[in-house]
Amino acid sequence: MILAIDIGNTNITLGGYADNKIQFISRLATDLKRTADQYAVELYDLVRLAGFSATDTEGSVIASVVPSVGTAIAGAVKKLTGTTPIVLGPGVKTGVNIKIDNPAQLGADLAAGAAGAMDKYPMPAIIIDMGTATTLSVMDKNGAFIGGVIAAGIGLTLNALTQNTALLSAIPIEAPKNTIGKNTVECMQSGLVLGTAAMIDGMVSRIETELGSKCTVVATGGRASQIIPYCNTKMQLDENLLLDGLIKIYYKNI
Repeated sequence: MILAIDIGNTNITLGGYADNKIQFISRLATDLKRTADQYAVELYDLVRLAGFSATDTEGSVIASVVPSVGTAIAGAVKKLTGTTPIVLGPGVKTGVNIKIDNPAQLGADLAAGAAGAMDKYPMPAIIIDMGTATTLSVMDKNGAFIGGVIAAGIGLTLNALTQNTALLSAIPIEAPKNTIGKNTVECMQSGLVLGTAAMIDGMVSRIETELGSKCTVVATGGRASQIIPYCNTKMQLDENLLLDGLIKIYYKNI
């Protein structure tokens, strides 16, 4: 079994793969205060709950946008499996031609998503990753990563609204019945869910205009299933895109 671990600002996603097929997915909260030992205990329990053992692990690969947690998780995996994980960063082969001003600045999560999309979908492509931030990664007709867009995620937007206004409180993140809200909750839900969907539609349209061609549009990330149904853009929901990309990267580096 190969472990693929995607460490985001809010959640850590763990995928177990055998014969290039995903066997289980588990999630835990990203916590800057946890030590490698604490993460080792959690990973051990998650793997066991999935019906596997740490001794089944042949290797692992990690993408992290939280450096300190990435270090702790790498230490935890080494303790559990006795193997040294591949951690995405400079020097790791991704198979993606990165054509941005400073390729070393590309986030590990974006690189993993690009690797997964290049292997699974026609190019050019736009990858929408909806987590703590909402990112749009753009790949040209040759599969090169040429740039993208970063916006605040829907959770961050809601937090900003509730923390910086006196009369707005936290609400469920779900679509209202109508775009025109009839009360405060509906108005906020319209802005959050339908507004985010409209932003995605608009950015995809602008990107395709700049490229001069239609793109395959792929959505992933924890918030994607809440927003994508309200987009007008035709797109593919691929919840395992980053994990699949990590597995492709793993095999390029062993």
